Amino acid sequence: MKYTDNALNILTTLLYRGIGKAWVHKNILATDCLESIVEKIAVKYPTATEEDFKQKRDFIEQKILALGESCDGLVALHDSKFPVYRGKVTDGDKPIALFYKGDLSLLSKNNTNIAVIGLLNPDDVTEQDERAIVDELVKQNVVIVSGLAKGCDEIAHRQTLQSGGLTLAILPSPLNNIQPAANKQLAEEIVENGGLLVTEYLTTPTDQRKIISRYIERDRLQALYSDCVLLSASYAQNDQGNDSGARHALEKAKKYGLLQAVIYDNIHRSNPKYDLNRQIIQEQPKPIVIQPNNMRQDINELLQAIKKNNQSLKYTTPAVQGGLL
Repeated sequence: MKYTDNALNILTTLLYRGIGKAWVHKNILATDCLESIVEKIAVKYPTATEEDFKQKRDFIEQKILALGESCDGLVALHDSKFPVYRGKVTDGDKPIALFYKGDLSLLSKNNTNIAVIGLLNPDDVTEQDERAIVDELVKQNVVIVSGLAKGCDEIAHRQTLQSGGLTLAILPSPLNNIQPAANKQLAEEIVENGGLLVTEYLTTPTDQRKIISRYIERDRLQALYSDCVLLSASYAQNDQGNDSGARHALEKAKKYGLLQAVIYDNIHRSNPKYDLNRQIIQEQPKPIVIQPNNMRQDINELLQAIKKNNQSLKYTTPAVQGGLL
């Protein structure tokens, strides 16, 4: 298990009620030691002491060690290996700590990462199209990002492995309690084949509200560590209760200045499972569409668009973000 004192300190600050990611990014510097961190917390909580902080940190460390072999390590803001996220991001959305199993370098922005996501119940045509496109992306050395969910996420991971590529799964759960449990073996296969599992969470959520919140935060992380979010298929949000995590990831990509793309063909024009795809196409002045019958040309154009977009983004300097892979 690899982690630094800095990582323990960063996680410990979150045990003080009202302290979150934005506070940490604004207040904790790379040069801060335990004593100076406690002084900053004491501005908000006058009763905070070094002894109290150390007790909380010991509690966190015991929880981390309890992860055992399910986790290779923890990296946090200001650690030299803390991965650089993509896009222009507000402090409240920036990650501050990541637990990982596998090759952490797959998060590096030196790779071309594309998140392939979609609904939980794709039909045979959707699966066939997604598999063919993922296979072509792998041939172009793209790292496939997804969320290990059933349906389109699972298809993206499995096809990447079958094509001999590299894939990483961003989880809403701790590494010692993979969710969904049905995909635990898939998670193991991802790591065994040079991939990566990553999560912001040390423990299992205690109520339904926190579970929902974690899925949405996971969707944001998929966007932050991808150059483009590619939608296989999804219902759009409507008053009949339809919605999907794919919508959250796509919206975050747009918010951060990253690319959105969709898989689409006119044969789907009356299929409600492609409502979100059509919505994205209609909202964008120059939509990026991967047509299954023209995928090679469309993927080449997508990769060129990613290169151009990345050149236009002025990434935060490594010193500010916390380090480079």
